[in-house]
Amino acid sequence: MAIQIYNTLTRRKEELVPIEPGKIKFYLCGPTVYDYFHIGNARPFVLFDVFRRYLRYRGYQVRFVMNITDIDDKIIKRGNEQGISAQEVASKYSVAFFEDLQRLGVQPADDYPRATDHLPEIIALLQRLQERGVAYAIDGDVYFEVAKFDGYAKLSGKKLDELESGSRVAVDERKQNPLDFALWKAAKPGEPCWESPWGKGRPGWHAECSAMSMKYLGETFDIHAGGLDLIFPHHENEIAQSEAATGKPFVKYWMHNGFLDIDGEKMSKSLGNFSTARQVLDKYPATAIRLFFLMKHYRSPIDFSQEALDSAMKARERLLLAYQALRQKTASVSPASSAKHESVQKFRDDLIAAMDDDFNSAKAIAVIFDLIRETNRRIEQPQFSSDDQNYLLAAKEWLDEANGFLGIFEPSAGGVDQSRVEEIMKVIIEVRRSLRSQKNFALADEIRDKLKAAGVLLEDGPTGTRWRWEG
Repeated sequence: MAIQIYNTLTRRKEELVPIEPGKIKFYLCGPTVYDYFHIGNARPFVLFDVFRRYLRYRGYQVRFVMNITDIDDKIIKRGNEQGISAQEVASKYSVAFFEDLQRLGVQPADDYPRATDHLPEIIALLQRLQERGVAYAIDGDVYFEVAKFDGYAKLSGKKLDELESGSRVAVDERKQNPLDFALWKAAKPGEPCWESPWGKGRPGWHAECSAMSMKYLGETFDIHAGGLDLIFPHHENEIAQSEAATGKPFVKYWMHNGFLDIDGEKMSKSLGNFSTARQVLDKYPATAIRLFFLMKHYRSPIDFSQEALDSAMKARERLLLAYQALRQKTASVSPASSAKHESVQKFRDDLIAAMDDDFNSAKAIAVIFDLIRETNRRIEQPQFSSDDQNYLLAAKEWLDEANGFLGIFEPSAGGVDQSRVEEIMKVIIEVRRSLRSQKNFALADEIRDKLKAAGVLLEDGPTGTRWRWEG
């Protein structure tokens, strides 16, 4: 079955057909680094990481690029508030961004271009727009002339005569049209600036993304993703300036995730109704947060609350306990080749079908729960048949595969050689059992406590000791 994705540009599901067979060029709008990113911002980082990994699992060669906006009005304002330079603000919160991504189990992008490292490319883009007659300069500022781009608003579906100045469209009487947007901003006293053909200044937000995405992925690439709030004006403006400059389609597929809502309102810093990702990560493990996001379709809104996170936490505990039991039940069995079982294959087919259908992670997670229920039933049976053994081996193998792109069982979300971890834990558990038999309970308890501090829980029971990840 071919992968189908919903294309915001055409407003329908389409078969994913890469521009270059077998290869996908994927761009995700990254953060403006003026603060810790909130848990609503974390949603696209986690979701599109999963989709990127799934595409690789399905055999595509994916180049994944996420930009970092390190010069912007918000960064300058934060620097003024804190009495430090804009560069210091951007540096501080860039470090925090990568720390929080790692804690969320998000695998690194192939490239993280920063706006301030790409001034030549941004200036070159603006010069092309001027040469084509769709940009004009006034007193050191450069604007894109919206009326000269016939396809403006094709992504959002808005009508030009109904549009009014939006949240990032500055009202300026010098502009030929209120919707004309800034490509370059003339320097103001005390602000960071760079030399340009129009005088000292800095790039506009929209121009940064177009210049960087085209540098790393080409003038036309496959997927551009971000939150729904970026459709207008940011992504709309990216399309206008990019296509006006090149005369080519900018992006083939546009993907947008739904909002994280609190009391029916979008979570945002401007409304003050937000929690930072690191605040939530201090209370909940990354796997619970990933489940919270993945148990809803990416285009649907999610209601954020402690109750919702607690529910995800309980779901995560059910999955993790079953997963650890399955691994320990099969740890001593080493099949000569890949394990096969008809029931597990059906679960696998259902999960792949869900992910192929516009990355329906909610349905995919439901399939995982169905598999886990059947797994628990077989594990808890007093008699353990050869069919049960084949099932459990196949289930473990498939869940390890699925975890490679979902990242819902292990806090590291991939990259762990689990077979080595299992062997190490068997040695530790055996050493601790020996200590307890020698009545050296103090040292046995110390091992347990130090493992817990490292995120590993030991659970002593009548049939022996089991271990599982805590976070």
